[in-house]
Amino acid sequence: MSENETTLDELARIARQMAELRFDRFDEDAAWWLGNDLRTRAIDAGAAVTIEVRLAGHTVFLCAMAGTSPANADWARRKRDVVELLHQPSYAVGLEARHTGRSTLAEMGLDARDYADHGGAVPIVVVGVGVVGVATVSGLPQRDDHDMVVAALLALAGQQSG
Repeated sequence: MSENETTLDELARIARQMAELRFDRFDEDAAWWLGNDLRTRAIDAGAAVTIEVRLAGHTVFLCAMAGTSPANADWARRKRDVVELLHQPSYAVGLEARHTGRSTLAEMGLDARDYADHGGAVPIVVVGVGVVGVATVSGLPQRDDHDMVVAALLALAGQQSG
């Protein structure tokens, strides 16, 4: 499989994930649950990550695990900024740039110091409202950061519907 086909497969996978990740409600309690679930997943995986969950522009959960550095928090901020601006997963924004050869961030004149189109930040979407927040993980390879957030969001969605 070519790199282009792999990128298109990843973009399709992310689109399917985002279609599934819709909440009827999402509040501070849900954000706290999500942050704790992400921390537990990281511990279980033996991973050192920084986790941030934001709701309506406010940080509700922030955890820099042992083994991380301030650079992880900076990466989380930069990835989160992409989601808050574009309402798309940061991983998808980066993959799309590689696929097309055109960076939305560069075309918008955004400084790489403040925006990073690397995987790990995923929008939190409420049906009938839109994007209400963002969940971010930083410290693993970008696909793994993204997948950890998606797995936790899917678990929360399942809990809310069950």
